[in-house]
Parts: sequence; structure tokens; C-alpha cells
Amino acid sequence: MASSEGGFGGLKGGLIAGVIGVLVGGGAVALWAQGSGEGRDRVGIEKIVHAYLLEHPEVIPEAMERLQDREAAKAVDANRAAYETPFAGAWGGAKDADVTLVEFFDYSCGYCRRSNADVERLLGEDKKLKVVWREWPVLGPDSEKAAQVSLAAAKAGKFHEYFERLYALGRPTERSIEQAARDVGLTADMVQQVIASGEARAELAKNYQLAQAVRGNGTPVFIVGDEVLHGAVGYDALKAAIAEARKS
Repeated sequence: MASSEGGFGGLKGGLIAGVIGVLVGGGAVALWAQGSGEGRDRVGIEKIVHAYLLEHPEVIPEAMERLQDREAAKAVDANRAAYETPFAGAWGGAKDADVTLVEFFDYSCGYCRRSNADVERLLGEDKKLKVVWREWPVLGPDSEKAAQVSLAAAKAGKFHEYFERLYALGRPTERSIEQAARDVGLTADMVQQVIASGEARAELAKNYQLAQAVRGNGTPVFIVGDEVLHGAVGYDALKAAIAEARKS
């Protein structure tokens, strides 16, 4: 284990360097610097900001949040096709949409369940919106099994039927997953084919990497444009993010 001096010092230095990058890159600092006669001296600005942060560490969390948001937006922008291209039929809304909302979800997640009505309302109101659902089973074996069957349903053109049926049955169990599959016409062979082919494993691995790239630490995670929203943020927040994405 690193010494407290070296380990904490390195971490602290990295945080401060990142925060300085955010603050120095911001318009407010640039304008202030110009007014101070230091607009052309980035090193001088960084020294001043560094000293300020050491004296006022309470501003670091907010600045770090901005830094993380910026890095998440870069990750989305660099891999937009991967985020917004659905697995088979795991999408809804407008085929020619001008905004795509991506949701990473887990069938066992109560917050995902709570968000379903918000997403459906948005789809009903906004005829230029597309929603892409990405399976991210993080809550145990039943979640993973539900996701595998869901991918098979998507391949068979039955994603929405399965999605709605399994949620209607409550938290997924082996019994409810099998019942939902039967109710929508999925056979064991159809599910096994997707699992045996490696498609399900590859899709879930990809989704895990995509979610981690935007600092996902639980479901749901929403992506709209370059904005990443964590948790059951609600109808108003999602609608505002869609409007912002549409403007830009």
C-alpha cells in the first residue's frame, strides 16, 4: 500500500489538476483573467487557481462533477453509434428520430420500473423521439437471466411484449422469466440459440463497457445527446434533456 503522503498527494494533485483544467477552460475564469491582466499567462492563472483551491477545497466537489460530466460527454460523442444502435428490436419510437434517448436498465431495478411510465409518456408525446433500451443486469443471476431472454425476445421481434409482461409479473425470478417468455411466444430453443451463439454474452459485455465509460454505477442510466443522467430522474428532467439535445 502506498504511503499516505505519496498516495494522497498523488490523488490530491490529480484532482486539483483536473479541477484547474475545468476552471481555467471556463469562460468565467478567462474573463476574470483578462480583467486582471493575465489573460495570456495560463501558467500564472493555474497557479492562482491552484492556490485558491487549496484555500477553498469546498469548491472541488462541484468542479469535479463538471469534469466528470465533460468526460462522460466525450465518451458518448466518441462512441455514439455504439450507444444509439439497438440490439435487434430493443427500441421504440420514431425510426427517423431527431433525438435518441438511451436507457441502461435492469429488470430487477425498482428505479427502472419507476422510470418506465416516464419513458412511455415521452414516447407518446414526442413523435420525433427514439428510445433504445440497453440491457445492463447488475443485480444478480435473475437479472442476467432476464436480460438474456429479453435479448432473445428482441431478436424475435417481441421485445416490448416481453418487457411489459415481465415487469407486470414483478421482480424477475426463474419462474416469472419463464412465464413471461411463454406468454409472448418465446420458446426455450429460441432463447438457447441466442445464448449459444454468443450474441447475448457479447451484447451484455459491450453494454457493461459502455455504461462504465460514462461512470454508470447503477441503473437506470439515461443518455440524451451528450448528457448523461443517473437514476430515476423523472419525466421533467428527461424532457428537458431531450429539448436541450434538440436545440444543439
